[in-house]
Amino acid sequence: MPVTGLDHVNIVTRDLAGTKRFYKDLLGLVDGDTSSLPAGIVAHWLADPAGRNIIHLQHFDPERHGSPGTATGAIDHVALDCTDYDGMVARCTALGVEHRTGLAGASFRQLFVTDPNNVLLELNFRG
Repeated sequence: MPVTGLDHVNIVTRDLAGTKRFYKDLLGLVDGDTSSLPAGIVAHWLADPAGRNIIHLQHFDPERHGSPGTATGAIDHVALDCTDYDGMVARCTALGVEHRTGLAGASFRQLFVTDPNNVLLELNFRG
């Protein structure tokens, strides 16, 4: 059974509201369908413009999680396909989000930003 794609990313945070605001304000994600969340779990789904849940934000629970913002093993970053490079640069600037470009000379453009939980995001703009 082959993998057909990445389903979602789970980010543990001490600041659920602030992290949700970051992803909505910067990346234009919207509130996702939370009906599948189990009772007792303080969490929130964020969805892409098509309504697909792609980022699962979960409030830090010391009985279940390592400390947020620390290394998560060998995972270095999360890459997202994006559109409107110039608009994203302007949004980063307007929101005061530090960003850097990557892969000079590649066939696509990249921006790197870090979320409030120290998660590195690679934003890829093709076409």
